[in-house]
Amino acid sequence: MKRFFAVTALAVVGIVSQLGLQSIQAAEGDKPGAALHGFRFEFPCKDPMPENPKEGADGPSGLVTGDPKTTDNFTVKKEFGGEKGKRYQVTLRFRGVVEPMMYKGGKQVGEYFYIGGEKNNGTYNIYQISVSSPESHYFLNRQDKVGHKIFTIDYTQTIEIDGGATITLHGDGQNGRMITNFKKLVVPDVAPAPKPFNGQFIQVDVVEVK
Repeated sequence: MKRFFAVTALAVVGIVSQLGLQSIQAAEGDKPGAALHGFRFEFPCKDPMPENPKEGADGPSGLVTGDPKTTDNFTVKKEFGGEKGKRYQVTLRFRGVVEPMMYKGGKQVGEYFYIGGEKNNGTYNIYQISVSSPESHYFLNRQDKVGHKIFTIDYTQTIEIDGGATITLHGDGQNGRMITNFKKLVVPDVAPAPKPFNGQFIQVDVVEVK
């Protein structure tokens, strides 16, 4: 009988512990910006990565399912969460391997971040984040000129997001082609490190919300 009660007690403790863990995980998931943390823009290359890639090589996008001008893209929506009526200062970290893109009509911040405006080229990859409130949008791979080059990024930027806002993450290759990761660049501590990603990507991490 004592053994029965001991086993039962252990089972109850296990159930309570599991429920507690689930509650903690749920609480973490309810935090403002939690749905955005770890999101990845990905442009996979359709062709396998060669052992010795050609300098400046481009290749077909693995996203294309039809017309390359209309299917080389993706759009994902995330709910920011938080308290309605409250405006948050959200610091995001962007890490990845990308090609250059030009934008116009907005404001450059740092080397890669661009506030507002629109695209200024019709063939290179676009990485864009839009916020429903306050209504705003941002580009992540700004450069002064385009070209057959590939490079890593690792920077942080603080933006404003209202509680309850919708975040739209949009990537557009525009033409079904991409600059391949011909340098086999790797971003430390970001998957698939230590291996190079076969294509391009940006990972978004939420550093701070206040």
